[in-house]
Amino acid sequence: MESAIKTVVTTFLSSARGKESLDTKSFQKLVQKQLGGVMEDTSSSSAIKEMQQGLDENSDGKVSFQEYLQLIGYIANSLSQSKSGSKENTS
Repeated sequence: MESAIKTVVTTFLSSARGKESLDTKSFQKLVQKQLGGVMEDTSSSSAIKEMQQGLDENSDGKVSFQEYLQLIGYIANSLSQSKSGSKENTS
């Protein structure tokens, strides 16, 4: 668990390249390189832009660490639901 949390943080920090938030290009690269295995439409730049706009609560055109954590939480929740749902279906 500890290593997973460190990975979430270091992935954001390296993608932000010393800035406090991810600009559109940095966010797109992060999603395409790091989340393609757990998300759909990661090859679609328009889908990623739409995702970024949905996360951008303060409408500054960037994804802050807090906004990024919302995405991570959503993905984790979706994975949890799909795993628990698949266990129920096989019983």
